[in-house]
Amino acid sequence: MSILVYIDHFAGAGKPASWETLGKARELADTLGDSVIGLVIGHQVRPLAAEAITYGADRVLVADDPALATFQAHAYAAALKAAIAEAGPRIILAPATTGARDVAALAAGELGIGLAADCQDLALDGDHNLLAVRPVFSGNIIATEVFAQQPQMATVRGRSFPLPESDPARTGEIKDLVVDLAAVAGWEEVLGFETTQTGEVSVETANIIVSGGRGVKGPEGFEPLRELAQVLGAAVGASRAAVDAGWIPYPAQVGQTGKTVRPDLYVACGISGAIQHLAGMTNSKVIVAINKDKDAPIFNVAQYGIVGDLFEIVPALTRAFRARLGQ
Repeated sequence: MSILVYIDHFAGAGKPASWETLGKARELADTLGDSVIGLVIGHQVRPLAAEAITYGADRVLVADDPALATFQAHAYAAALKAAIAEAGPRIILAPATTGARDVAALAAGELGIGLAADCQDLALDGDHNLLAVRPVFSGNIIATEVFAQQPQMATVRGRSFPLPESDPARTGEIKDLVVDLAAVAGWEEVLGFETTQTGEVSVETANIIVSGGRGVKGPEGFEPLRELAQVLGAAVGASRAAVDAGWIPYPAQVGQTGKTVRPDLYVACGISGAIQHLAGMTNSKVIVAINKDKDAPIFNVAQYGIVGDLFEIVPALTRAFRARLGQ
C-alpha cells in the first residue's frame, strides 16, 4: 500500500506546504509500513521530482508535458486521476493551496472519493484509518472526520506541520506518468499571472509575526505594529475583524479564513482571541498577547500576556528591542 502526495509548485519551485504535507505523509507511512509516492505535474519538472525524494518520497510519478506548463485545473486533475490509478493508494494528500484545492476536489468528485478539505491535523485510528481534523462552521467547531472506505483523501493547510529536513542522501525512483489530456484540451486558457509586491515580509513564511486586531482602532493603528515588525524583521498580520474593516489588506489575515501560520514568535496586539483566529496561529512556538481586557480569550493560549494599552506597550517594546539589537 502507499500514500500518494500531490506536490504543488510554481514555476518549478516547490511550495513549502507541499513539503510539509510530504513530511506528514512520511510519518504516517512509517507507522503503516507503506511507501510514499509523490506526484509532480508540469513541464520540465524532473528536478522537482528529485527534490521530493529528498523530502521523504520513495517514488515520484512525473506528468511532464508542454500542455501542463501552466496550471489548468482540469488537466492537472486528469493527471492526479492517472496517478491514483497507477499507485492504488490507501491515502491521498495534497496541500490546501489555491490550485491544489481545485485539483483535489475535481479528482475526488469524478472518482467518488471522500475528501476532507482544509485539514489542520492528521492521525490514524486503531484500524489505520485516516483521521482528518478540520474546522467547520467558520472555525466554531473543530471536527475529526473518519472515512468509511479507501482511498481516503485530504487537503492540508499550510504550516499545519513542520517543514521536514531535506536529506540529499535519500534515493528513490522517478517514473514518467502518461496522461491522456485529449478530453480536457481547450477547457481552460491561462492569460497571464500577476503578483502583488507589498515589500513586506509574508505571514506565510515569517518566523516572527506582529498581528493587530480590532483593538488597533483603525488603519493608522497598524503603524506602531509595523515599526516593531521592522525592528524584529517580522511580518505584519491581522485578524479578520481588522481586514473586514478595510484597515489592512487580506494577505495579512491570519485565521480560519486567512493564513495558517507557525512562527517562532507571534505577538497578538488588540486581538481578543476568537476561535476563528486561534485556528490559524495556535501552532506558534511562543505567543505574546497584548490586550486591555484581562479576560480576553487570547490569554488562554498565550505563554506571555500583557494587560494594557497596546499604543503604550508596543512603542515601548520597539524602543527596548532597538536598544537591545543596537539599532
